[in-house]
Amino acid sequence: MAQTQNTSEQSSRLLIDAGPIGVWIVVYNVARMFAGDQAIYIGTGAYMLAATVALVLSIRIEKRIPPMLVFTTIIVLAFGALGIFLQDPIFIYAKPTIINLFLSYLILVSLALGQNVWKVFFSHIFELTDRAWTLLAIRWALWFQFLAFLNEVMWRHITDSVVPVSARWFAELELSEAFWSNAKLGVMVLSVLFAASQMPLVLKNQPKSPDPADS
Repeated sequence: MAQTQNTSEQSSRLLIDAGPIGVWIVVYNVARMFAGDQAIYIGTGAYMLAATVALVLSIRIEKRIPPMLVFTTIIVLAFGALGIFLQDPIFIYAKPTIINLFLSYLILVSLALGQNVWKVFFSHIFELTDRAWTLLAIRWALWFQFLAFLNEVMWRHITDSVVPVSARWFAELELSEAFWSNAKLGVMVLSVLFAASQMPLVLKNQPKSPDPADS
């Protein structure tokens, strides 16, 4: 019974994390068939709705308000709404950069202030030594920096949209809006692999249980 409940919770967690990305990719690619340049806005609207549903579902499952998911959902809704209202896709292209930089600097600033926001976010899942929490936080901060840089490289070289040539960093690189949109799936896979690569650190730094003999 407990195993069934745990499997159900893991499935719900996967739906929360991957659901909005899946909705975005499906809606965007279908919309491209009949809406042309408007597909980016239709996909964004669907993603905003899916992200909101994922947040509500997460609160119901965890019986708590997940702060990181709240922050990212707010940014998704704000920049998505700006892009749709102004009919300017650059707000939408830049959104992943803003989210990743926000998370990175949130971690780094908290560490500089003697706190560890990563521990605050995830201490209900893992129990680690303080040194391990610090290492884990720094690694994720650097990973978010990398994702922000990767997104900047991709959207600045979209050639079939309104991105000006002056925004490019590499003259030879040319990407399509569809490539940028569908790359979200690849970025999610990379993030899952990165998270998996941190498991040795997590497993190695569990706090030692007191020896019953000492008692």
